[in-house]
Parts: sequence; C-alpha cells; structure tokens
Amino acid sequence: MAILSARSGWHTDELCRALAARGHEGRVVPYEALTARLGTGRAVARGLAAEGEELFAATAVLARIIPNGSLEQIIYRVDALHWLEDRDVPVVNSPRAIERCVDKFYTSALLQEAGLPTPETVVCERPEDAAEAFRALGDVVVKPLFGSMGLGMVRVADPETAFRVFRALEAIRGVYYLQRSIEHGGRDVRAFVVGERVVGAIERSAPGWRTNVSRGGSARAITLPDEWTELALRAARAVGADYAGVDLIPALDGTVYVIEVNGIPGWQGLQEATGLDVAGAIVDHLLTRIVRGAPGTGRGTTPSELEPPQSTVPR
Repeated sequence: MAILSARSGWHTDELCRALAARGHEGRVVPYEALTARLGTGRAVARGLAAEGEELFAATAVLARIIPNGSLEQIIYRVDALHWLEDRDVPVVNSPRAIERCVDKFYTSALLQEAGLPTPETVVCERPEDAAEAFRALGDVVVKPLFGSMGLGMVRVADPETAFRVFRALEAIRGVYYLQRSIEHGGRDVRAFVVGERVVGAIERSAPGWRTNVSRGGSARAITLPDEWTELALRAARAVGADYAGVDLIPALDGTVYVIEVNGIPGWQGLQEATGLDVAGAIVDHLLTRIVRGAPGTGRGTTPSELEPPQSTVPR
C-alpha cells in the first residue's frame, strides 16, 4: 500500500501501524518524488514511480496531504492520482473527491445541489460585487477558497474592515468567498465519516467564533443525533469521499448547517477525544473495497488473496 504524502508524520505512522496490524505493508512516498515515464521508445521504462516504488504495482494508494507548490506542481500531482485511478489502482480519497473538497466554492455548490442546509454564500471576483454581497449579508466570514485549519479566515462585521479586507484580496487577485456568519455559541461539530458510517464525532468549542482544535479550541466526544448523522453521510456522498471530516454548525436558532467537507482530514484531535482507532477504520474500509473491487474499475482481489479486514475497535 503506497501512502502519498507531503512528509511522514503522525497520520502516516498511524496508517502504517493499522496496515501492519492487518498483515499489510504501508510505504510512505512523497508527492515531490513522483516521476512519470511516457512514450513508445525504449530509452525509459514507462510508468509512474516515486523513490523506487512503482505505483502502478501498488495494491492501493492512500492520498494524504498534497504539499504546497506552484499551480503546475499541484495539477501534476493530482493528474498522477487520476492516472493511477485510470489504471485501476484504487485511490482513497479519489482525486475527484479531493478536487471537490479542496475548493470551498465547489464544495458549497455540491452541498446546495444535494439539498443540504448551508449558510448563504456569495463567491465573486470583483471588489464591488463583494461589497454589495457584504451589504446584503451583513456579518460575514471571508474565507480563502483553498485552505484548512481556519487559516486565512476573517470575520467582517463593519464597512471599514470590509474595505481593508477586500482591498487586500484585490491586491493579490484573490477570489472573494463571503459566507453569512452563523451564531453558534462558540461550538461546532466535526463528524468523521468512513464509508457509509460516522465512526466518531467531537464537539469543538472556543471563546471566539473560530473553534478549530489546531487553533486552541477544545474537543469532547459526542454521540450525534440520527438527523445530524444523516447530514454528515449525505455531505460525504455529495463530494464522493470514501472518508471525510464533515463540519456541522448547530445555530442558536436550532438549524444545523453543513459548513465544510474535508477530503484529506486529520483525526488526531478526534482520536484523542474518543479513543477510536480512526486509521484502522480507514484501512478496514480500503481493504473491503479491494476485496470487492474498487467501484468503477475492473480491479479486485479475491478473499483468498487478501484476508478480510478486521473489525475496528477502540484503542
């Protein structure tokens, strides 16, 4: 099993541990080392490799954090994932799901099309359109299209702050993503979906409007109501993710909104709060896919060739 990542770390270690516990080897390879060899000549052996690992020969590829880079580098890395999937190598999460989740505009559009409750949002390129949206929505959160862990988000509630923020985005030729701020009492929920189930959930809380654990928020394990569980599962289906971190905001007025779907989610905070073996759940799902044959591909392994996955238990 190849684990493509920006670097080795806690999450890749957990995936390797879970694979080893089930009798399989995980090898971490960096995206930056991807080398594609193409053409009909004999000078090079055609294929896709990274640090000596031939990825077309991998049983599956687990796609983790794609490192920062130029537009060309990012497109090349994602195209490599598409090529692997085209060659019937199961990729989790699929490049299509990663593309949908990494872009907040695309995610929001897909959530709306799936009929899920999402806050009013305006996405535009011109500062005058952003100013008009701000006047209509009032208190908003301005978010970068690409980003995670709450980085780059700004809450804007007055015209002077809006003017400064919009001018700064204009200077870098940014896209304006304005989402109506939801009063939530300093708490939100991260539901972790694997396959067709929510394996665990945490409530995150903080004194301010940002509740990310990575930014100082606290987390506690919770059991989701059935209605919230269904929202999380529908959100993961909307983007086509095998596993995902789905962010829900229960507003003070009783409405529960789906805010974001993370297609390359971290789970250290969730695991520490719940005691669950999240990497084990991801690996079990992947092995089940391989045994049954990856959806949309002709590739599969018979049960005699690959032992069925063990059930996931709390650690």
